[in-house]
Amino acid sequence: MKTQDFTCSITAQVTADEAMSAISHVELWWTKNFKGSAKQLNDVFTVTFGETFVDFKITELIPDAKVVWTVTNCNLHWQNNKTEWNGTKVVYEISSANGDTTINFTHQGLQPQVECYANCSRGWTEHITESLLKLLTEGVGEPV
Repeated sequence: MKTQDFTCSITAQVTADEAMSAISHVELWWTKNFKGSAKQLNDVFTVTFGETFVDFKITELIPDAKVVWTVTNCNLHWQNNKTEWNGTKVVYEISSANGDTTINFTHQGLQPQVECYANCSRGWTEHITESLLKLLTEGVGEPV
C-alpha cells in the first residue's frame, strides 16, 4: 500500500533565499510561541500551542532548496496518541523559475490513517497556504 503524506504548495514572486528565510522565521507565520532557532543544520526549536508542544531538529538543509525538520518530541494533548508526530518529518522543497518561487510542503508521516490527519492537515493548510504565503507576498504572516 502506498503511503500518502500530507502535502501542499505555494508560489510567490520572491527569491529562493527569501522563501528559505521566511520558513526559518517560524514565529512570523506559524506561532508566536516559538523558542530556539530554525535557521541552520542541527538547530533545535519548540513550538507551543497551550498544552500542545512540538520539538524539532533541523536534520537536512540545502540552502535555497530544501529544509527538513524532524520531530524529536511532542505532546499533542487532544489526541489519544499524544506522541503521534514523534519521528515524522516536515519537509520544505524550494524551486524557482521565471521570477516565481514554489515551496512544496510535505509532512512525512502525516497520513490519512493517523488520528490527527483531519485536524493537522487543516492546520498545515491554513499556516502554509495563508499565513506563510502572506508573509512572502505582503511581509506579514498570521501566526497564532
